[in-house]
Amino acid sequence: MTEHTTTDKTLADAGTGPLSTEEFWDARYRAAERIFSGRPNDALVRETAPLRPGTALELGCGEGGDAIWLAGQGWTVTATDVSSVALGRAAGQARAAGVDDRIDWQRHDLAESFPAGTYDLVSAHFLYPPEPSARERILRRAARSVAPGGVLLIVSHAGPPPWEQDPDPDFVFPAPEQLHAALDLPPEQWDTLAAETYERPATAPDGRPATRLDSTLKLRRHPDRARAL
Repeated sequence: MTEHTTTDKTLADAGTGPLSTEEFWDARYRAAERIFSGRPNDALVRETAPLRPGTALELGCGEGGDAIWLAGQGWTVTATDVSSVALGRAAGQARAAGVDDRIDWQRHDLAESFPAGTYDLVSAHFLYPPEPSARERILRRAARSVAPGGVLLIVSHAGPPPWEQDPDPDFVFPAPEQLHAALDLPPEQWDTLAAETYERPATAPDGRPATRLDSTLKLRRHPDRARAL
C-alpha cells in the first residue's frame, strides 16, 4: 500500500467503529479525488530492481501506484485492496497507463480472504489491518504464497510520524528482525536479503517536508528445498 497521509492511529482505528473496514476506506477514498501520489514506493523500486519480472502479488494496493509500476516493468500483477472505490480508481489509472491487461484487481479483506496461487514476488507496503494481531497472520499467509525461488518484500513504518501529536502508546512498530521472528519461517527454506531500518523523506498532511523512519524485510524462498509451510 502506498503510504497514506493519515496517521497510523487512524489506520489502526479503521473498522473499529460503526463502519466496516470496507466502508471506512471507501468513504476515505471518496473524500478526495486522489489520496496517493501515483508514484511507486521508493523501497519497491529499489528492492525489485535486481529481480527478473514474473508474477507479483501486491497486498493493499490502494490507488495502484505500485501495481501499475510493476506492470510497466513487465510483471504480471495481482493487486488487492479492501476498498472497491480504490480498486476502481486504480483500474482507471492502469488503463490510462496502458498496462491494464497485466493487472488483475481483486477485492479482499485480507483478514478474511486471500488471493489464490503462488507468486514470484509478494509485496506488502505499509499494510496495517484494523486488528493489529491480524497483521502477522496475513503476512504468514503471504509467505505461503511465495513460489519457490520467489521473494517476500515487507515494508513497514518503524515509528510514528513526526507530525503525530498524540501517538498511540500501544501501537507496536516491530523491527524487521522481530517481524522475521514472528513469521516463524523455516530457516532452511528462506534466505534474508535485507533487514534494515532507515530514514526517508516524507510529506506531512499540511504539506510540510518531514522525515519518517521505515524498515524493509526482504526474504527469498529457496528454489530447491521449498516445501509446504
